[in-house]
Amino acid sequence: QVQLTESGGGLVQPGASLKLSCAASGLTFRNYVMAWLRQAPGKEREFVASVNRRGNMSNYADSVKGRFTISKDNTRNTVSLQMNGLRPDDTAVYYCAAAFSVRSNYIPSAERVSYDYWGQGTQVTVSS
Repeated sequence: QVQLTESGGGLVQPGASLKLSCAASGLTFRNYVMAWLRQAPGKEREFVASVNRRGNMSNYADSVKGRFTISKDNTRNTVSLQMNGLRPDDTAVYYCAAAFSVRSNYIPSAERVSYDYWGQGTQVTVSS
């Protein structure tokens, strides 16, 4: 079956960096667009970043633009989220998600909430 497994979360101080990874199995990874979403306590899940099938086009939430970078490696079946300049309001559970796409240039928008597969999430806490 399909599995998405996130790793790399943790507790860091404001201004620090973290890299999240999501390993995918059980699917033809190159045919899927990928996204990172997050959910803070008491808040709805929100879009963070997304990438197209090939990994050469990306989209970011305004709140993370310039600080976070999403990357997709179709040879390793992984998608990563490099997070720099972390702030307390980045604290959340981060989820990776996958959606099948026939279009090579499609990138999920921030409004998309439905994906085919989800990971279990990894906690990121930014606190001094």
